[in-house]
Amino acid sequence: MNAKAQPGPASRSEPMDGGSSAGLRGDPMTGDRYWSTEFMQREWDRVWTRIWHIGARGTEMPEPGDFVVHNFRHESVLLVRQEDGNVRAFYNACQHRGNRLMYGMQGSVAAFTCAYHGWRFGLDGKLLFARDPENFAGGDPCKDTRLAELPCDTWGGFIWYSMDPNARPLLDYLEPIPRLFKNRDLDKMTRLVWRRVRVDTNWKFQSDNFNESYHLPYVHPNMGIYVVEDYTGHTFEIYANGHNRVIELGHPSARPINSTLFDDTLKYWGLNPAEFAGQNAKARLALQARKRQTAAEKGFPFMSSLTDAELTDFFHHTLFPNLTMTASPDGTVHVFRTEPDIRDPEKCTFEYMALFPTDIGVPEVMTVAGMRPIEAVEREDLTYGVDAVGDFLDEDLSVAVMQQRGLRSRGYRDARLAEQEARVRRFHEVLNDYLEGRR
Repeated sequence: MNAKAQPGPASRSEPMDGGSSAGLRGDPMTGDRYWSTEFMQREWDRVWTRIWHIGARGTEMPEPGDFVVHNFRHESVLLVRQEDGNVRAFYNACQHRGNRLMYGMQGSVAAFTCAYHGWRFGLDGKLLFARDPENFAGGDPCKDTRLAELPCDTWGGFIWYSMDPNARPLLDYLEPIPRLFKNRDLDKMTRLVWRRVRVDTNWKFQSDNFNESYHLPYVHPNMGIYVVEDYTGHTFEIYANGHNRVIELGHPSARPINSTLFDDTLKYWGLNPAEFAGQNAKARLALQARKRQTAAEKGFPFMSSLTDAELTDFFHHTLFPNLTMTASPDGTVHVFRTEPDIRDPEKCTFEYMALFPTDIGVPEVMTVAGMRPIEAVEREDLTYGVDAVGDFLDEDLSVAVMQQRGLRSRGYRDARLAEQEARVRRFHEVLNDYLEGRR
């Protein structure tokens, strides 16, 4: 494989052209990347143990002693709110003989007590009690025993952790994503939908799929009702950290689509659709102006913080390696995450969350699960093929499962990508950089 370094921008904040392969190496996207157990192990050794992971939403653990467990493959991480309000992360393993400390996924405790021999650890990870301390050759274990701690930080209302003891700071790792989301108060958003789905496909399907919009007219035939499908209406960006973005214009596509959705949107905001017949681009600008004038009185005060483009367009961010965050003009931030199966590279979990601003003047909003009140929800655990996941999510997953089967074929050797799909190749080249020690 060509191991030369990729050209980059002057700084990590400046985008490269994500609609061209000119700056890419052309690393092959071979099928074994999606089904090889050996490749899966390399990803564990070189990627998953080095990146930052979302462990929980901060609102899941508001009080001291509140904890959440995040299991990732065979590893288990314990996130706990401290007395000072901060959150710390520990491996969920007793330092006595390795028993899982907390069997449940969430709760509130004054201390963590191992069910095996009763060792008790404080919220700060320090061992508080070990039975028969005089019987240990090295003296009382409480003198120098602590839970193994991991780097932990917060951004966007989420609690993040890394299994790399020398992980670079979270905001440095995420750059420029926090800056691109500066107009949206993610910390104060409410999670209206939260679904975790078992799917028979490799985890990388999401990174591949959400790094291109070439599939929109075929997988999502109704999406053209409210977003431009053609790549000429998209702005593609690649960032040095491995993250990408595409901005999609928020008005109907040119192809005929039998729907009144966009007209209904114009009417809701006090505009006459007849004045914009055949002039979708003009309607988009008028919609921006009208939202700027009337959003607060209609119950959407958060829109005053958005740019004109953010009032109408879709900002689709893919964070290396397994997270996608899409900011929509209605205020919703869609969060997608895949995580590999504990053993099988051809299985994964796909997680979807819909976040919405809390301080609004309407009682409910439309989601992939239908109308939902502005209230936090518990997680739903689903299985694709058995349960309905919702709207465009089912459409994406249907292709993911069938593609996984095709990638096992002896007839597939590499992807032949359009220029607008350059971000897909870029994702795999960044992955290779991790695997081969260049990052």
